[in-house]
Amino acid sequence: MELDTAKGVRDFPPEQKIERNKIIQKLINIFTLYGFSPLETPIIERLDVLTAKYAGGEEITKEIFKLKDQGDRDLCLRYDLTVPLARFIGMNPTIKLPFKRYQIGDVFRDGPIKLGRFRQFIQCDADIVGSKSMLADAQCISLGEDVFNALNIAVNIEVNNRKILDGILEYAGIPEEKRLTTILTIDKLKKILPEGIEKELAEKGLQQEMIKKIISAIKIEGTNNQKIDALKKIIKTPAGIEGIAEIEQLLSYCKKRNIIFAQYLARGLAYYTSTVYEIFAKKSTVTSSLAAGGRYDKMIGGFLQNKQEYPAIGISFGIEPITEVWKEQNTKEKSQKTVTQVYVIPIINKEAKTESKNNKGDNTINECIDLCKKLRENGISTDMDINGKGITKNLDYANQYNIPFVIILGKEELRQKKVKLKDMNSGKEELININDAIKRLVSKILSK
Repeated sequence: MELDTAKGVRDFPPEQKIERNKIIQKLINIFTLYGFSPLETPIIERLDVLTAKYAGGEEITKEIFKLKDQGDRDLCLRYDLTVPLARFIGMNPTIKLPFKRYQIGDVFRDGPIKLGRFRQFIQCDADIVGSKSMLADAQCISLGEDVFNALNIAVNIEVNNRKILDGILEYAGIPEEKRLTTILTIDKLKKILPEGIEKELAEKGLQQEMIKKIISAIKIEGTNNQKIDALKKIIKTPAGIEGIAEIEQLLSYCKKRNIIFAQYLARGLAYYTSTVYEIFAKKSTVTSSLAAGGRYDKMIGGFLQNKQEYPAIGISFGIEPITEVWKEQNTKEKSQKTVTQVYVIPIINKEAKTESKNNKGDNTINECIDLCKKLRENGISTDMDINGKGITKNLDYANQYNIPFVIILGKEELRQKKVKLKDMNSGKEELININDAIKRLVSKILSK
C-alpha cells in the first residue's frame, strides 16, 4: 500500500499549523471585541437543505460531497458556513435580532483541483443577521481593517453597492436578462483591464454604445466624493439613487478607515443586494483578496420560504492568502516547529542512572518534573527530556525545533539551588536561582 492523502486535501505539519493558529486566534480576538459570539454547526448536513432553491447556485451545489447514513438518508458535507447559518436561524425563530455570530470551520467542495484550490479548506465568517442599517455594514468593514491591523498587514479596502451597478447598467440600457452576466464581466476589470471588458461584453452581444457607457462609468477616477458626484449625473433610477445614498452613508460611518469607493466592484455571487467589499494587501505578491463580503438581504428569507425578512451582512476571511502574506512579511522570524518555549534537560550521571533502577538516585528527575510544573503554572509551555539523552543530543534536539530557551539541571546545580539557563538564539548561558529563572522567562516570553 502506498501512503498518500486523498486528492485535494493536505496535512499541516506543526510549523504550518502553529502559524495558522496564530492568525485564527487574532481573528477570534477581534470578532469577540466586536461582540460576535461563536456558533458551531455540523460538518454533515441534510442534502435537501444544502440544495434548496436559495441555498447555493448550480456551480456550488454540483460540487457537493454526497453520502448516505445507515438509514439510507441523503446527507452531505457542508460547502460553506452561510447556508448552515440560514438553517440555524430558521430552526430558532425566537432568536433575538440582530444576531451576530462568527464561525471558523472546514468546508468541503468536490471541485477541480488546481494551484491554491483544495477540496477541504477553512472558512472564517462573521455575520450580522436582522439589521438593514448601514451601521452593520460599517461594523463589518471596520472589523476587517482591525483584523489586518492586528496582523500588521497594510491593506486597501474597496467597497461598492450592487444598486449602483444596477444604476450604471440602466444608464447603459442593458436588458434585464443580460445584467447578471454583464456584472460578472465588469467584476474582472482588474484582471483583464478596460480593453478586455470591451471585448468580452462585445462577445456577449452588447451594442457598442452600451459598452461605451459602461466603460466610461467604471473608469471614473478621483476621490470617493468626486466619483460619487460624477455617478450622480448619470444614475437616475430609484435603485441606483438609493445605492448612492447608501454608499454615502456607509462612507460617512467609516471616515477614519482606509476605504476606497470602487464603482466597478461587483463580487460575482448573485445573492448580493447592496454593499459589497473586498480587502487586498498593499505590498505583496498575493494579488487575490484577503477578505470579502457583502449584504444579502433576501437570501435567508427566501431560503426559509417564510414572510419574515432577515436582512444580513457578512465578511469572510481567506486563511490561505492571509497565511501567504503573513509568511512574506515575517521572513526574519524563525518558523515555530513546536509550541514548546522552554526545554528542561536533566543531567544524570551513569552511577545515578544505575542507582535509579534500585529506586535510589540523586532526585534530579523529580526536581525537573517540579520545575516543569512551576513553569507551566506561570503560563510557559514547557517540555523535558524523557529519553535520557546526553546534553549534546538534547541541545541539538532543542535547536532542531527552534525552542528558544533551555534549562539544564544536574546534581551540581541542585547543590547550589540554581539552574543553568541557556538562550538558544544568542547562545548566552548563565547559572541562576530557580525563582529568578522563572521570573526572567516569564518576562521574556510572555511579554512578546
